[in-house]
Amino acid sequence: MTANPMDYGLLKANARANRKNMTEAESAFWSMSKGNSFGQRCIRQHIIGDYIVDFLFRKSKVIVEIDGGYHFTDEQQHNDAIRTDWLEHMGYTILRFTNEQVLCDSENVIKIIQTTLSNIPPKQGN
Repeated sequence: MTANPMDYGLLKANARANRKNMTEAESAFWSMSKGNSFGQRCIRQHIIGDYIVDFLFRKSKVIVEIDGGYHFTDEQQHNDAIRTDWLEHMGYTILRFTNEQVLCDSENVIKIIQTTLSNIPPKQGN
């Protein structure tokens, strides 16, 4: 269990809502990654600490974030940097893609993820 117990109920409800209301890019990525298409299971909207990550390859601790337009505001970039620092400190590798990359350049997105997963050995105990 990686979630903060104090916030778990709210985070769980938000994660469930996010799974039901995926963006077009998230839905496209989920179609590409569900099952075992990358050689390991991908899960979506997973709670880690105080955060909900878009997609997680748990075995390798690789997070895939798909960023829409609001991620390019100064405030959101600052918040994303804090989040990324914390997640990396916890041993995760974060890959960020824009909606446009997922929708218009999916072959390259797939290649980057495959390369990353093949270069990171599965973590012990996951």
